[in-house]
Amino acid sequence: MSHPTGYTRTQIRLHWIVVLLIALQYILHDTISEAWEAWLDGAEAGFDPLIAQHVLMGGLVAVLVVWRLALRLTHGAPPPPENEHPALKLAAHVTHWAIYALMLLLPVSGGVAWFGGVEAAAEAHEVMKTLLLLLIVLHVAAALVHQFIFKTNLMARMKRPVG
Repeated sequence: MSHPTGYTRTQIRLHWIVVLLIALQYILHDTISEAWEAWLDGAEAGFDPLIAQHVLMGGLVAVLVVWRLALRLTHGAPPPPENEHPALKLAAHVTHWAIYALMLLLPVSGGVAWFGGVEAAAEAHEVMKTLLLLLIVLHVAAALVHQFIFKTNLMARMKRPVG
């Protein structure tokens, strides 16, 4: 795999689009959570645009993440800063791949729960939702530490495309 100095315009756009979609998923999840709870109690879940939005945006996140992974495999990703401690490099590597995995597994578990009525999938979805949020907080914190404490200007890679 190659190691470019930065990300392409498409990689950067996909990153920020997925950030926005995931933020909306967290903000607008109440309706689907309430519908799920009602379904567990034996009620019918009627059509609600916010439920459809959650399902469709979850699927869109999965599609965009697959696209991001394909671009990462074909175009590569910039390496960590040169003087980065090996433990921080490992933490960044594990965190990034865990975020990718969760961004794919959450729509799958949500779809299995919603369309298949599988409670275990819904429970896994809830656990993964919390894990993803924790990893996002770690990711953002690490980016801010790199920018303002280590002064690596790491955040520029997600603002300005290479080439």
